[in-house]
Amino acid sequence: MMGGRTWDEWIEEYSESHQHPVNKLMHTFGIPMIAISLLLIPVSFFVAGMWRFALGLFVLGWILQFIGHYFEGKPPEFMKDYRFLFVGLRTEPYSFASVAIDGANGMLTHLGNAPAVASTPYICADATGRFLLAAYNPEAGTRRTGWISVSAIGPHGHLQPPHQVIRTPPKTHAILRDPSNRFVFASSCDGDMMVRYAFDAATGLLNPDALPPVLVQPKSGPRHFVFHPNYRFMYLLNEYDGSLYSFSYDARNGALSEIQVSSAVPPDWDKEKIARAADLHFTPDGKWLYASVRASLSIAVFRVEGVTGLLTPAGHFPAAKEPRGFNIDPFGRYLIAAGLHTNTLTVNKIDAETGALMKLADYPTGDGPNWIEFVRLQ
Repeated sequence: MMGGRTWDEWIEEYSESHQHPVNKLMHTFGIPMIAISLLLIPVSFFVAGMWRFALGLFVLGWILQFIGHYFEGKPPEFMKDYRFLFVGLRTEPYSFASVAIDGANGMLTHLGNAPAVASTPYICADATGRFLLAAYNPEAGTRRTGWISVSAIGPHGHLQPPHQVIRTPPKTHAILRDPSNRFVFASSCDGDMMVRYAFDAATGLLNPDALPPVLVQPKSGPRHFVFHPNYRFMYLLNEYDGSLYSFSYDARNGALSEIQVSSAVPPDWDKEKIARAADLHFTPDGKWLYASVRASLSIAVFRVEGVTGLLTPAGHFPAAKEPRGFNIDPFGRYLIAAGLHTNTLTVNKIDAETGALMKLADYPTGDGPNWIEFVRLQ
């Protein structure tokens, strides 16, 4: 056991955070350099000047690791920061709550609130942890537009008011930065498009004119989207018709190229009805992709071909009313879904060979659960 985790769990976590090919290459050389440098320490006592060679190997090995993690878009394991949690409050007065996480026991302490532009369904931090990105979906009746914003995160977790607000197509529902932290994407449900921005991580500013939007079929309703763990593909779930778009992704310029359109609704679904597809997540190994559909009270699973990015349907499984949000644990063993109208969390075991879900138990919650986040304590 290490830090309360088994060796298998450590290996799984390490594999999940080392997916980018450049990061893998850098670690292939960097880790042996560090290991050899440590083995040379006792030799340095007997061979004149050997300590300089050992020190050089050690420093170069770490430089290669940091270069790899730059491309990964994730910090090295020892630099991960789980100190703060941010929550978008969707009732007036609209705001973001900053919460401190006690690393010893997971207890939360409210630090304060910062103003938000409108009702925000989705937020994410940039790779440096210095900025919070938010997508805004105005209340019904005022959805002729949308917004995204950038706010600075203080060193003690206190969130600042947005320093940049950009108007977007209507009903902007989700926002994510790419693994390189150079591009930001936002989905517009009623604009039937994915908007793209160049992001300057030094200033925390978005360039709204850098990239053209990516269009999908009219009235499909782009909602949530995710990157594959290998960062070569992106997948976009559409709320209204339940379609699931697969794109190849070029991290050099933020380009998306459509490669496949699948469906997350069950085969017997009446296509005249609004699917109300909601959330989607990968298992950490990138082998399985899950998508929830509220109208059919189901979760679809797809097998992912890692080289081509193509999806193969692998079944539909029942969910509590209604599966607006769900998530998968860091080791890919369990899928936990929120029942918005049943006030429950449903824990499902994931079959690693077939992707099938087996319900284990329901747990009561407060009213209207709709978002699940896993936090690994150090």
